[in-house]
Amino acid sequence: MIIYNVDDIKMPVFPKRKISLWIKQVAEDRGKRVGEVAYIFCSDRKILELNRTYLNHDYYTDIITFDYSENDIISGDIFISVDTVRTNAEQLSVGYCNELYRVIIHGILHLCGIEDKTPEARIIMENNEDNALGILYDRWIKSDSPPFDKM
Repeated sequence: MIIYNVDDIKMPVFPKRKISLWIKQVAEDRGKRVGEVAYIFCSDRKILELNRTYLNHDYYTDIITFDYSENDIISGDIFISVDTVRTNAEQLSVGYCNELYRVIIHGILHLCGIEDKTPEARIIMENNEDNALGILYDRWIKSDSPPFDKM
């Protein structure tokens, strides 16, 4: 089960049912099944608090993934700072939803066992993100209005 929650912000608008189907497909493509995955959308203030408390990091980030997976069933809590997602989208000159979807699937890829701690691993992660975004666009978003990057 995939659930979407908020902590101290308004829920971002995106097609949750389609995104959930996409997440399940990406997990299945990697030999995994989705157990209990909770997305918690929050502010920079909240993500900084989590980063300091649980990871001993004193900086903002777009995502923190807490992995509770067992065997082939992925489960976890995925915190996403919509403030940082918006800033990253602006800095990268990409649409907000495109960046949000990239971060959403980034957390799932972590739960599937893909890391990004080294430059080499980061390339692998980015390739997996790009492939997953291609699936989302081609299968679930392409025919929708408004366009993928403008939502």
